[in-house]
Amino acid sequence: MNEEITFILDAARESMDGAMVHLEKEFMKIRAGKASPAMLSNVKVDYYGSQTPLSQVANVNTPDARTISVQPWEKNMLQEIEKAIMNANLGFNPMNNGDMVIINVPPLTEERRRDLVKQAKAEAEDAKVSVRTARQDANKEIRALDDASEDLKKNAETDVQELTDNYTKKIDTFLDNKEVEIMKV
Repeated sequence: MNEEITFILDAARESMDGAMVHLEKEFMKIRAGKASPAMLSNVKVDYYGSQTPLSQVANVNTPDARTISVQPWEKNMLQEIEKAIMNANLGFNPMNNGDMVIINVPPLTEERRRDLVKQAKAEAEDAKVSVRTARQDANKEIRALDDASEDLKKNAETDVQELTDNYTKKIDTFLDNKEVEIMKV
């Protein structure tokens, strides 16, 4: 019987870990004043008729904190890459020097920083919803156990709630750190 409850708790923990990993990836996409290759992770380039992620047709680097350089593997892709970055509507103005596309990352305005904080809060809330959903699923499975005593079920539900509280605190801490990073000029 304890094996079943342990399995349910492990599944809930795994699901909550997944929510944290997803939140981390989403936070990487939110720029905090510093240039990062992750800023272009959603850019798709028209590569011979198919939409291909930028990272699969070019090398994306950050030579310094304010610059992103995109070195295509094929020279004839320069215009396509430039067009894809413009169409991605990221607020960047790419420059083509014949060899590579260079993007100067402008400093963030106060208003833009606030928008990014709102975006980060929305992502954190999505992660919390995922954690609560995992809790709900685990509690449903625990209640569905037929051959478990009521005390065992209550203890398991308490464990699930503790797990949920821990992950919620982690998300809040992660959000606070990201907010500080975004607002730092």
